[in-house]
Amino acid sequence: VAHDGHGHLLLCDTRNPVGEGKRMSIVKHERIGDQTLLLGDCINVIPMLNEFDSLVTDPPYGIAGGSGTLGKASKKTKYNNTFPDTRDYILETCVPAIKAALEKVKVGAITTGSNNLFLYPEPDDLGVIFQPAATGLSKWGRVTSQPVLFYGKDPRVGLTIQPKHIIQTKAAEACNHPCPKPIEVMNWLVTRTTLDNETILDPFMGSGTTLVACQKLGRKGTGIELDPDYFEVACKRVDEAARQPDLFVKNPTKAKQGSMI
Repeated sequence: VAHDGHGHLLLCDTRNPVGEGKRMSIVKHERIGDQTLLLGDCINVIPMLNEFDSLVTDPPYGIAGGSGTLGKASKKTKYNNTFPDTRDYILETCVPAIKAALEKVKVGAITTGSNNLFLYPEPDDLGVIFQPAATGLSKWGRVTSQPVLFYGKDPRVGLTIQPKHIIQTKAAEACNHPCPKPIEVMNWLVTRTTLDNETILDPFMGSGTTLVACQKLGRKGTGIELDPDYFEVACKRVDEAARQPDLFVKNPTKAKQGSMI
């Protein structure tokens, strides 16, 4: 038994995390700054967690070697051998994980890739990441946009009106991951789905960009990652963010710690 520091109780079995007929549970737990990073299989980990305010995540796109976020710089998008980056993996693992995660949150924002847009639960609204300088190709030409599935209601309804799109022209940071999202995109999604001090779940943490954004913006994030190498990349990046706070972001008033159980 462990706690993630955000009022969430974690039930962990690290004695035999992987075995025949079993999926990986939580095998490593790191608390860095206000962020919690969990190494394990999100399908098993999500049911162990209590509720969060928001889901912000960028699951695999099932492109198995196609052009990814880094375009020509990455040659071909290829993850480590921890999981198959295929459409079947999207259907069998990513979609059920997202469904389970949505039951834990009030709102959510998911970047799915155009090919997977209709595989996930029906959203309440649709947003767009517009990438005018993108070089990726599809069957219908150059891919200059990516969909964002929004779930729930904008937490700033009645306070302000924000656009449902972002124009992205900067490349993602090189960080030993084939498909990192640019920090500007995750900053936008974190800000759009939460208020100060609220909690965010990212079950497909990857290189940790969501949690880097959370750390910079005064949110409390919990990320889950299956691949040990990407987990270490995420830990390093979040640690750097915790050590170098953004001087241009106002530090919110700290919320009181809730009950651990």
